[in-house]
Amino acid sequence: MLDLIKEFLLFYPPVFLLVWLVGANFVFLYPIIMSVVWMVGALIFYWRYERGETPEPELTENPLVSVLIPGRNEEESIRETVEGVLSQTYPNLEVIVINDASTDRTLEVIQDLAVKHEQVRYLSLHENMGKAYALNYAFFMSRGDIIVCIDADCILEPQAVSWMVTHFVLNPRVGAVTGNPRVKNRTSLLAKIQTAEYASVIGLIKRTQRLLGKVMTISGVIAAFRRRALVDAGLWDTDMVTEDINVSWKIERRFWAIHYELNAVGWILVPETIGGFWRQRVRWAQGGIEVLRRHAQILTDWRTRRLWPLYLDYGLSVVWAFTFVGLTGAWLVAKLLGIDLPAELMASPFPQWNGSVAAIVCLLQFAVSLSLDSKYDKTLPRYYIWVIWYPLFYWIFSAMATVYATPKAMLKKKGERAVWKSPDRGLKAVEQEAAGD
Repeated sequence: MLDLIKEFLLFYPPVFLLVWLVGANFVFLYPIIMSVVWMVGALIFYWRYERGETPEPELTENPLVSVLIPGRNEEESIRETVEGVLSQTYPNLEVIVINDASTDRTLEVIQDLAVKHEQVRYLSLHENMGKAYALNYAFFMSRGDIIVCIDADCILEPQAVSWMVTHFVLNPRVGAVTGNPRVKNRTSLLAKIQTAEYASVIGLIKRTQRLLGKVMTISGVIAAFRRRALVDAGLWDTDMVTEDINVSWKIERRFWAIHYELNAVGWILVPETIGGFWRQRVRWAQGGIEVLRRHAQILTDWRTRRLWPLYLDYGLSVVWAFTFVGLTGAWLVAKLLGIDLPAELMASPFPQWNGSVAAIVCLLQFAVSLSLDSKYDKTLPRYYIWVIWYPLFYWIFSAMATVYATPKAMLKKKGERAVWKSPDRGLKAVEQEAAGD
């Protein structure tokens, strides 16, 4: 068998060689082209919307805002999150905390908060129903014209709600506003890399997508919705692993606009273990592929043509992941068999000339993004030194996670409920950081 593989690799048919060469060039060019697109788009967005001093929002009206906070086993963070909402400068809001069958002291903490603060109400579910179910139940308890959803570990800056509400007041076509998540725990290498990632990848992409008129996904960790838009979209689907991506597409398919508000800052906890990071990326990848599968019909509807570039881009990213993993596997097989194939046909984990070009573009992307986002977080530039590890953690991990998640997403039955799974949020690192201060 090994001899046959060797013979095939050494004397590959011309058509196979052509396909292989195209794939290798695609692996090299796709991330570089997209990095350039994101950088140019973000710089144009900055020139149009972010230059100079940003005045504080002055609202002519203050509609009631309902802040929904779903959580399961969040006793360590839920109190600080609720108190962060209560410290908002926005004058007209209510808070609804949803306990999704927690097995720790989360419910006790929520009940204590409800007793101390008249703005706080809570809903306790006796069975693990999942985030989408929790949000749907709380939606019918809420009274606000604007619904703000945050994760149970998200600490809002005092003016975050005011900044998001401004979009709804000024523009009746706005159906949702996505906020600006920032990493709170920055003690480990993995957390430092993600600190830069949230600025470099997420920040640049959302700026560019907002400039083009369609946003791929609302950040589920901090987002605001117009009540009418949510009803029009049919609320959150309970069978999607990433309810935030799906509800974004549902809202935009109903021709509502989604805006990106960089001043709506929310501090979050990110995974600090390889296992936690892997589970997060698999969930993100699976959720994205589920959305591609669920919304494939947009490609046959001319009215939703502005969503086609988003669909194509994400579809190409999935193809890139499979191509990258396939060529890397081919490199490994060739090395094990002692076959010296041209570098142009490989996706070696060790940088060649093309890997060096990609690394330079990556560093330039980070320089641009960290410079832009330093307006909202002055400490960001100090994390530039850690981004040399980013291609390893992001490109390789994301590609492998996509390949692993694709069968799960494609074989998942429609209607199968997505339930809570406790994430790795680096709480120990935060506690150590606080102790060190």
